[in-house]
Amino acid sequence: MELIQRIASIILPVFAIIGMGYGYARWRGEVVRMDMASVNRVSMEALAPLMIFSALSSKSFDLYHNAWLILASVLISLGSGLLAWPVARALGYDRRTFLPPMMYNNGGNMGLPLLLLAFGQDALPAAVALFTASTFVYFSLCVKMIQSGREQRPGSLLRLLSSPIMLAMILGVLFAVFRIGVPGPLFSAMKLLGEASIPIMLFSLGVRMMDISFRSWHIGLVGAAVCPLAGLLCALLLDQLLPLTAVQRGEMYLFAALPPAVLCFMVAEQYRQEPDKVAAIVLMGNLAAIVFVPFGLWLGLPEH
Repeated sequence: MELIQRIASIILPVFAIIGMGYGYARWRGEVVRMDMASVNRVSMEALAPLMIFSALSSKSFDLYHNAWLILASVLISLGSGLLAWPVARALGYDRRTFLPPMMYNNGGNMGLPLLLLAFGQDALPAAVALFTASTFVYFSLCVKMIQSGREQRPGSLLRLLSSPIMLAMILGVLFAVFRIGVPGPLFSAMKLLGEASIPIMLFSLGVRMMDISFRSWHIGLVGAAVCPLAGLLCALLLDQLLPLTAVQRGEMYLFAALPPAVLCFMVAEQYRQEPDKVAAIVLMGNLAAIVFVPFGLWLGLPEH
């Protein structure tokens, strides 16, 4: 019961911020959505990269100790995409809309605090490792998938690798591997700016709710179930194959049970890839987390 209350204490503020964005958009009208385009650009090109880099370059992050968890995160992301593909085909969903949110869960603004609540402060490096690996898969494979079918100019792969978020990940990993320290005041400033990206993403998602139709709620309900169930099926298989400790098992299962990431909506809006449907998937998925997250913990820590 206490764990459910803790999960609710994280999920409810998420929906409160989304509700504020929706209420503000209803009050101000269409002009808000146009204004948010500039805010979203700042979030994607400056704030979110700073959040990723500050997490990776933190002194508490140990790349080598979390190698198996990093592999688990990559395989859960890829496996979830494979399991979700036949669902998308059967229901007639555009794979560019449905698959990326299934492959990239909310390991940042929900996963980090949940892992800390469930496993203590020592779980922070593991949480960062899981989040970073899935982010790499998303901004390489999934973004490439979203771009498919669109007009591509030479050098598009190079542009993808040189995007602010990919550069932040590459630099963060290099800083972690070579133990390069960032001066304290500068690190604090980057961390503060990076953390600002989370409420901005949620507020923007609330604004986008203005465009959600009844049809979008159907794909939202399907995505809310497929994302955690596919992740947990992959985790069950990996549990038999990877030499994880008892704590790492619990961390992996909790990560696998997380809902689609809010960042998926930001990218869908950036590429105009049915953002209303992706918004519905994210909203319904985060609401369903109140069921799937405790289930993931129960699978990962059956002795408790």
